[in-house]
Amino acid sequence: MQITDPLLGPGDPPPFRFSDRRSSSRCLVVADHAGNAVPGSLQGLGLEQDVFRQHIAVDIGSRALAARLAELLGSSLVLANYSRLVVDLNRHLDDPTAFIPESDGVVIPGNQNLGAAEKRRRAEAIHRPYHNTIDNLIDDFMKQGGLPVIISVHSFTPVLAGVTRPWHIGVLWDKDPRIAGPLLAELRQNSELLVGDNEPYSGRHPADYTVDYHGEGRGVANVSLEVRQDLLADDIGARRWSALLAEALTDVLADEALYELRGQSKKSTGPFGMDGNPE
Repeated sequence: MQITDPLLGPGDPPPFRFSDRRSSSRCLVVADHAGNAVPGSLQGLGLEQDVFRQHIAVDIGSRALAARLAELLGSSLVLANYSRLVVDLNRHLDDPTAFIPESDGVVIPGNQNLGAAEKRRRAEAIHRPYHNTIDNLIDDFMKQGGLPVIISVHSFTPVLAGVTRPWHIGVLWDKDPRIAGPLLAELRQNSELLVGDNEPYSGRHPADYTVDYHGEGRGVANVSLEVRQDLLADDIGARRWSALLAEALTDVLADEALYELRGQSKKSTGPFGMDGNPE
């Protein structure tokens, strides 16, 4: 179906920022929730502007962390520009939270009773280009006889639904422990850090779309990192944590076994499902 009313106008940013460093690295850093932009046509989803500085709209500090980490590792980088409240890039499009109507007690007026046409309009403009770019990068590596690893960067709020989350960082993984196992060991050598193994979220949760599809689904080594947002509140925090993570990852990523396919080579369905349509 052709989209006759495009979501993004000439004054809107592109769906993502991309830095191509394939010539110097086999690592790909992605950040699904790094942006808080909203297309002008959506009129702020009916929310006050300050909401888009909060954790429900953006992974606070993840943009600076991912960009700096990719720079230190010499990695290619894909940074999302739009808020997860427009469409969540870390969700399959048939997940009810892909176009979330309420988040942490905040009702999202612009996401109430969305029909299939509006979901598709957002998906075509933002979700599909982002994931197609990651897919194409992996394809390019494979065509050249290589394989990347994927590091997905997120941040988490210190308190959610009244529950305090004490971890400084979480390492999330599912079926492939090739990066997560040695990285957990590296990070836990620092006695000052409280490191979560699949905490505060689990990499085994079905909502963890990006690494499930591009990593697990393609047999590509992967890991998701969650850093607590109060630790990334300023540039000093982002620099400290990017340096800490780059140091821990350098030895881990030197393992040649990471750059071999593991498991199935491709999932049978992408973000649009079997029929190509979001539910």
